[in-house]
Amino acid sequence: MTVGETLKQARTERGLTLDDLQNNTKIQKRYLIAIEENNFKSLPGDFYVRAFIRQYAQTVGAPVEDIMGMLDEQLGQEKPVVAEESTEEEPKSRSVLREKISAQTPPSILDKVMSHLPAIIIVAVVVLILGAIYVTTLNSRKAQDTTTDSDVAVSREVESSSTKTSSKKQSSQKDTNSESETANSEAKKSSTKKAKANSKQTITATSSSGTSFNYELKSSAKENVIKLSAADGTSWLAVSANGSTTWQGTLADGKEQEVTLPEGTTAIRINVGNSQATKLEINGKKFDFLKENSSATVRTINLTVVE
Repeated sequence: MTVGETLKQARTERGLTLDDLQNNTKIQKRYLIAIEENNFKSLPGDFYVRAFIRQYAQTVGAPVEDIMGMLDEQLGQEKPVVAEESTEEEPKSRSVLREKISAQTPPSILDKVMSHLPAIIIVAVVVLILGAIYVTTLNSRKAQDTTTDSDVAVSREVESSSTKTSSKKQSSQKDTNSESETANSEAKKSSTKKAKANSKQTITATSSSGTSFNYELKSSAKENVIKLSAADGTSWLAVSANGSTTWQGTLADGKEQEVTLPEGTTAIRINVGNSQATKLEINGKKFDFLKENSSATVRTINLTVVE
């Protein structure tokens, strides 16, 4: 069975109609029909194919991972098979090497070495222990001599440094006060500049075609921050900067995601799978994208950044 047939069978077994499924998932009925007919080209894009099918399977109680695996096979996306290297030759090569070594070494010499091996190991261990004790004792004596000399030198320096400490404390307090005042004034200036930049930000609708809407973003920050959130439903979203996908995923009801775009981004694209359940903020300001055709559930938002 295909992905569409499997999902349709699961829906009918649960006694759900396409209208019921549309109300539960917020996916338009024509997209649900296309999924059941395996007509994935009728969906807005590859991102929505996987997002919609995953939501369909969760709603009708079908095994999600099995359905996604069937989808990959149906679309021809096979998982790479990692070939395991055979290690059968390794034991053979080791045994051959042992036979060669045994053949080259006379049995009598090898037996003598093996018989004295435990004694040799014990002697080596004892020598290492004695050496470690000697080195530790020598270092301890050197440390005691160094400590005695340093204590005498420190006692002489304490008297001269104590007179300097009070004057240094007074000067350091003055420096600290002046530095804190400077930092506070710089922080106030920085926050004032950010507030002015955000107040000047404007988003203007320029054109639209079907479910694609174009805007112009003026006086934006150097690094634009897109905040995505879902309310009263699940939202499927994807954010791209200059043609490269920065983040994509599904947000459950009450969840949010913040995406910081690279500096110098001039083109921003936001794909929205459930407009009524999605809220957007750009650089801390609410973006009311539903003003343009609020009935469009699936939409693509294109923002051109203008200095």
